Amino acid sequence: MAPAPTSDAVDASRADTVHPAIADYLADTSVEDGPSYRDLSLEEIREMDETSPLSKDLDIPVEHVEDRTVSGPNGEIPVRLYDSRTDRSGTDPVIVYLHGGGWISGSIETHNRICRTLTTKTGYPVVSVGYRLAPEHPFPAGLQDCYAVLNWVSDTATVPGIDPERLVVMGDSAGGNLAAATALVARDRGGPAIAHQVLIYPAMGAAQTTPAYTENSDGYGLTAEIMDVIYDRYTESDIDDANYYAWPRKAADLSGLPPATILTAGFDPLRDTGALYAEQLLEADVPVSFTNYPAMVHGFFAMIGDPVAVDPAHEAYEAIATRLQDQFD
Repeated sequence: MAPAPTSDAVDASRADTVHPAIADYLADTSVEDGPSYRDLSLEEIREMDETSPLSKDLDIPVEHVEDRTVSGPNGEIPVRLYDSRTDRSGTDPVIVYLHGGGWISGSIETHNRICRTLTTKTGYPVVSVGYRLAPEHPFPAGLQDCYAVLNWVSDTATVPGIDPERLVVMGDSAGGNLAAATALVARDRGGPAIAHQVLIYPAMGAAQTTPAYTENSDGYGLTAEIMDVIYDRYTESDIDDANYYAWPRKAADLSGLPPATILTAGFDPLRDTGALYAEQLLEADVPVSFTNYPAMVHGFFAMIGDPVAVDPAHEAYEAIATRLQDQFD
């Protein structure tokens, strides 16, 4: 049974100072007098993300990991199945995970540590999606791939021991945007019945108009300059920018969407967009569990081991697992 909507006010603020371990990490990884993000080539941006210390693999044993492909609207879509279960004969919920990276970078590989941790903490299989990236494949290409994989998970029996009526769509940053948009597409098209959406510091649109964008514009990893670059490359026209599948905060009607878990970080320029979307969902009577981590930065969900580990990141996984288990178990 779905939980009732929360009645607490959505509180999205930041602490007086960033978490000390994160402050040390940011100081260690800062590049003095380097090129601006706007001057980097697309290849350099992608290489930077692939080689980021937060993208390195961690020793997180998982019972079953398998790479597959799914037929999409414009070719094959790579997916990776993570499954921590030793017994796959039952019918469990399944998480479709959409990686972050500003729609222009990121991959299954950059989010390997996150997906391994997710299946371990929840006990549910995770399908990570290698959707097409902009600007070669601008909106709505990546979203189309995400929806195609959602249908594949729902319509086939190729993921053993899952319940297609307990689908979870989840993502971080740009992936949080895609997860919310996938839920909207599924609702509008009468597609797979998503049971829950988990949005981790999601990019929901119009961040530039929020206090968080100004407060956290520089010095905390994700900067206003980076956001401006990736926003410019995701969509190609004003018509696309007006589309609520590109920017879910633009949706006039959020009724009928699945229950949501939304996490934000205090020192993140995207903090307020996630909080505002939580408020919009609540106004539409969609059940929402909202948690802001005031001393965290964008990307903290990957801070679960070398080179930096913080307790709130581990707490976030536990909170997500508890939220899903309360609904499904």
